[in-house]
Amino acid sequence: MEVSVVIPVYNSASILKELSKQVNAELLHIDFELILVNDGSVDESWSVIEQIAKEFSTVKGISLAKNFGQDNAIMAGLGLSCGNYVVIMDDDLQHSPSDIPILLEKIKNDCDVCYADFSDDLHQVWWKNIGSMLNSKQAEFFIKKPKHIYLSPFKVVNRMVVDSLLEYKGTYPYIDGLIFQITNLVSQVQVKHFNRYSGTGNYNLRRSISVFFKHTTGFSIMPLRIASFFGLLLSILGFMLGVYYIYTYYMYGTTVEGWTSIIVLQLFIGGAILSSLGIIGEYIGRSYLSINRKPQFIVRKTIND
Repeated sequence: MEVSVVIPVYNSASILKELSKQVNAELLHIDFELILVNDGSVDESWSVIEQIAKEFSTVKGISLAKNFGQDNAIMAGLGLSCGNYVVIMDDDLQHSPSDIPILLEKIKNDCDVCYADFSDDLHQVWWKNIGSMLNSKQAEFFIKKPKHIYLSPFKVVNRMVVDSLLEYKGTYPYIDGLIFQITNLVSQVQVKHFNRYSGTGNYNLRRSISVFFKHTTGFSIMPLRIASFFGLLLSILGFMLGVYYIYTYYMYGTTVEGWTSIIVLQLFIGGAILSSLGIIGEYIGRSYLSINRKPQFIVRKTIND
């Protein structure tokens, strides 16, 4: 198999037929497979996938037992894939299948992973643009992403990277974070970003923030180090302030005034402590779930596998 196309699907029943038609048209002369992973959709997505799989022998379907999340669904699709190159893309046709050959040409020349770069042409609401920018900066700091690489959900990875990704058995996979742990041979190609084919996006602000924190604590201990640094800094400042107050009391006989300042300082230090405990708790919770072998995903049904 030359190419596998893995697409996580969530509530996109009205798009899937057009999506599969375009993928089949673009890869007509390549030995390929299209793997549609139904991530617990509450609409008719799985029924549509079954219809498409009957119409196209190149289409494979996986239905997960519930909504596990986009990266988990991708891992399920990667496990079923057998192509030398695997395309990962969204299900809303904002990523055009016509760009797949361009990405394939690039990855065959000089890299292990090729991202689609549409950072200057995003068709999404303003707060998602801000989220994309923050996610990029976060990735530079926590997973050492090169500054010039745009983290796009539309990408092609080779078989070596796929096999390495599948060795990860953690509960909360983050595909891009794993990629930068595997290889530095990463490139990108400028492509166009389109409007969603139909319907509305599935990511609201709450889910986006949840994904942001999952990615932050899933692949770096840097938040713990930051919490430790601020905790140490506050301790040093508190000790120095205590020494100053003792000195002024014995030298000048003055007492400390300004209860408002003290209360504000207590609230600040208390907030810092609680924030640090929250970060630590997040790590402990993830470790607990991993130790108890919470599954990445559970497959309910497959078709044409």
